[in-house]
Amino acid sequence: MVNIFSKKEGPRREDVAAKRLINENRSTIYRLADQISNGGYSRSREKIRQSRQEPKPDGLVFHFMGGSTKQEEPEPHLRISPNNRVLVMDVTSGKQLLFLGEIRDRQDLSYFALATKDNGFVSPIEDDIKEALQDLDGVVIETPDIKDKLLEVIRNRLQLP
Repeated sequence: MVNIFSKKEGPRREDVAAKRLINENRSTIYRLADQISNGGYSRSREKIRQSRQEPKPDGLVFHFMGGSTKQEEPEPHLRISPNNRVLVMDVTSGKQLLFLGEIRDRQDLSYFALATKDNGFVSPIEDDIKEALQDLDGVVIETPDIKDKLLEVIRNRLQLP
């Protein structure tokens, strides 16, 4: 024979009975706690109650300093990050605006991999940017001069300053 015990919804009967017993005798429990602690229990509860109240200014004026309210136009800058990511970033905030791809190393060969699904990127670039840079996908980079020239070509095609 197999007994199946299923968990029922709601609290257990014992928990409900214990909670009701505590609630019915709360004043007695507080009085005993104060008697044992020489009034410390009530003082600690009063401190907690006071800390929960909102602070009231005493003639003081509060100024909350926020960020700039006007939206500044981002100033794009094309760069290669230290981890070989080719990206367009905002000069003033340093935030990445556009991820174009990365420079990958395979054996003794470095090449530019455009951010497309074919190259294994999760979020590929937009179609218009892909069309403009498609022929640069797989360009071999042998020297720093070629890397600089690659950045210059990308900058010209995307019309970046």
